[in-house]
Amino acid sequence: MIPEELLIFAGRGEYPLYALEGARRAGVKRICVAGVRGMASKRLLKLADSSVVFGVGELQTALDWLASSGIKQMMLVGQITPMALFRTRFDAFTRQLLASLPIKNAHTIFGKIIESIEALGVEVIPASCFMGEQIPGAGLLTTRAPSPTEQSDIDFGHRAAMGICDLDIGQTILVKEGMVLAVEAFEGTNATLRRGAKLGGKGSVMIKVAKRDHDMRFDIPVFGEHTVKLCKKCGISAVAFQAGRLVMIDRERVVALANRYGISLIGLDSGLPAAPLEP
Repeated sequence: MIPEELLIFAGRGEYPLYALEGARRAGVKRICVAGVRGMASKRLLKLADSSVVFGVGELQTALDWLASSGIKQMMLVGQITPMALFRTRFDAFTRQLLASLPIKNAHTIFGKIIESIEALGVEVIPASCFMGEQIPGAGLLTTRAPSPTEQSDIDFGHRAAMGICDLDIGQTILVKEGMVLAVEAFEGTNATLRRGAKLGGKGSVMIKVAKRDHDMRFDIPVFGEHTVKLCKKCGISAVAFQAGRLVMIDRERVVALANRYGISLIGLDSGLPAAPLEP
């Protein structure tokens, strides 16, 4: 059921803009944006019916505001800069929340935050909602298909990536000729690609996945124009991802750019459930 009112809690990047536009097209009448200071775009804040900004370490203030807002449904979209967890001054509530987690990764941190949000009677809907046009299915998206060597690396890389992702280590790996060049950890996708490219040079393959029981309310895999350009710079010749389980920001532009660079993009049928497109 399409909500009358929706809160978009927004981090960095274009994803929140596309979520807002998709929600409007779906018929959401009022959209409020709570942006992370220094990360959410000014354009996004202006497009919302109302907006508010919080520091990344001001979780108690954000929860207090949410409790008083009357909003009952929200989305968590956009990137939170990984290093923020090491360089931010946190309020007492956030420090206590982080200290309570023996293992800290996107799943545990955001899972705990969602528990606090839902305790206020607010439903957190999947981050994939209203993003149907930006979520590719199975099959080849680009003109060039993977070469036999690239396809072999994709098949191996998909199996390896699922094992890594299921352990909550990261979503992305880089493979070349059957060798794993880099595994994503807390540094994020872009740093992983740069690190792997230094080791393997041109002709590597990027594989990005979501784990088997992935919570689509947060940290859904995202791929966009910036990453395509980085792939070109790093000599990555093919990118594979799970069908129905990745948001491709500005899909048409991404595919056109990949075609120009000769990078193959392909969606893999993982046999896992697709991300929900509606609340």
